[in-house]
Amino acid sequence: MNNSLFAASAADLTIERIRALAARLDQVESLTLEYKSEYSTSLVTTIAAMANTYGGMILVGVNDRVEPGLERLVGVDAQTTIDQIVSGCSTMLDPPWEPSFFNVPFDDGSGRSIVVVRVDANVAPRPILVKLKAPIRLSGRNATADRTRLLQLAREEPSAMVLPMGQNVMSPTLERDSEGKATADFILRTGINLPMGEAAAWRPLSEKTVAALAQALDDSAFPPALHNLGNGAIDYAKGFRPLGHNRARKARLVWQATGRPAEKKHLVEAVASVEIPEIYGAAAASPVVSVTIDVIARVCQYAEGRGNAGWKHRYAVPDLAALFDGLLKAVVDPKVVAEIARIADIDTSLVAQPRELHLVADRQVKELLHCNGLQEIPGAGASAGGVFRSNPALNLRSTADRDEQVDDWLRQLGLDAGLTGMEGVVEGYRAAATRTAT
Repeated sequence: MNNSLFAASAADLTIERIRALAARLDQVESLTLEYKSEYSTSLVTTIAAMANTYGGMILVGVNDRVEPGLERLVGVDAQTTIDQIVSGCSTMLDPPWEPSFFNVPFDDGSGRSIVVVRVDANVAPRPILVKLKAPIRLSGRNATADRTRLLQLAREEPSAMVLPMGQNVMSPTLERDSEGKATADFILRTGINLPMGEAAAWRPLSEKTVAALAQALDDSAFPPALHNLGNGAIDYAKGFRPLGHNRARKARLVWQATGRPAEKKHLVEAVASVEIPEIYGAAAASPVVSVTIDVIARVCQYAEGRGNAGWKHRYAVPDLAALFDGLLKAVVDPKVVAEIARIADIDTSLVAQPRELHLVADRQVKELLHCNGLQEIPGAGASAGGVFRSNPALNLRSTADRDEQVDDWLRQLGLDAGLTGMEGVVEGYRAAATRTAT
């Protein structure tokens, strides 16, 4: 679910954020989002439908239509509305079940509010029936489950995860040569797990679909960030293209850069992999489509291997910030999201934001970083990487939220590496970026 309000804490649910969401033309009603101007019994049916599908969020007090002169946020009396929803869930739903409610008051003293209803399908007692039927959620509307879907809901384990939220990406492994030496300075990985639509279960990956994803990645902010990581040493780059192990249910797209076209050592490399599980004969657990993106950097090794012309390279914090930012921009880019959703045969609203970042280095992280402004903490020990979690309340499509996430990761990187001064370095490059922008 790529709407950050679903994961936001109660303190972060503000009328400003809801107003900004309602103003976005791309945030229409979908599988996981619905607007209601006021309470009605159809709202309770939507709660059941979302609970029986992927979960979602209902904003009560928001018009679902966007028309000139029509106020989008109309508000409701929060307590009255919540009481009506609770009563409806008690009398209409079988078994009775309540979602979570949040009162977000207007800031104009009117006493009106937006009621945020969160439906978590992972805790709902599926199937939930309304008048002996099981509502399910389609794109922007409700429908009724057929016999097959109803049986599937009834057979689910109570603890089964309905919608993976981008967690549990496998940590990467640095490749090693015949002498056991790592072949890269570090590898960075992020990724997401997605539910799989019906067509994805039988449909092989088409060349056209894979090419469209490669083009979307090439058009994103990712390649410039990768190029920047080379610190001026990159003269030649090849865009994302199928390379290596590609099969009917697995796509592997690779971006590579070298110092010169004739050189074989890739200074920077990125690998985007999409894997669709084979469900026939598989266990009953819900199948998921796995998407991972790896960044493999070799600039330090490249510099050290230049003989007499070699130099000692270290990665500057602003360059890492640009890499993190470009990577996050790419995975939430609407074109990239649309192609991933097409492959998985799901609504784009189900393409979650990445929730973790893995870093594995061939040496201590502090030996990879430019020391300008950073100081080693005596006796802090060694760190050759780590796992960096993201804040689920942040909307990574927002520049401000993305900057906040990148800065948090850099601060953790410095602390885990046993270094002080990272906060000052982060503040310094952000101030420099602001001056450049103005």
